[in-house]
Amino acid sequence: MAVNQLETNLEAITRTLAYLENNGCNDENKLNELRRERDKILSDLKLI
Repeated sequence: MAVNQLETNLEAITRTLAYLENNGCNDENKLNELRRERDKILSDLKLI
């Protein structure tokens, strides 16, 4: 996947995660799934 596409996905996941957390989402499974996906993209971009 192109770096720009990874960055776009990372931004979308980060915004979605922040939105859900700020609006009281209680679905920890969904939040953890988004966090794992975010961490995977960060790893692919060699940022962590």
